[in-house]
Amino acid sequence: MSQIISKTPSKTISKAVSKTISKPRVPDTDASATGSGPSRLFRLSAPAFAGVAAAGAVALGLALYLRYRVIQNTEFGLACDAGLYAGLGTWLCLTRTAAMALLENGVFGAVSLAAAVVALIRPGAALVAIAVAASAFGVVLHNDGLSGFAAALLMLCFARPVPGSAGRA
Repeated sequence: MSQIISKTPSKTISKAVSKTISKPRVPDTDASATGSGPSRLFRLSAPAFAGVAAAGAVALGLALYLRYRVIQNTEFGLACDAGLYAGLGTWLCLTRTAAMALLENGVFGAVSLAAAVVALIRPGAALVAIAVAASAFGVVLHNDGLSGFAAALLMLCFARPVPGSAGRA
């Protein structure tokens, strides 16, 4: 063994050692199931993220206003039912009636769940914005079972690879 080492020039050994140390091989842990290379996770661009955040904030604000100022306000509800409002109150009474009909049938939860499932299958900023807005309405307006599940699916959207991204860096 010492004869082999003594015959090998020291420059070759030092070059091989430095090459191994400077560029360690790291196994690719983000390879797709087909083994064709790493895949990209779904990410929103900065403007798309700002749009989704704005849509979620506006939907949350509208849902809170609708719940506490229109639906659960006893005096307003009694006045709407008696037909005492004219002008702007008529629009709010119509909005209250429509929101109550949607709320009783669980539409907010169903829409948020459907949008979240489609966004999980084929992610996109528009679907994520629709699912976030519908989830905000559903959670605030007591459709929290389906809307909460939809919010959990939205989180999974960001943990999955973009379809067709295998092999791209």
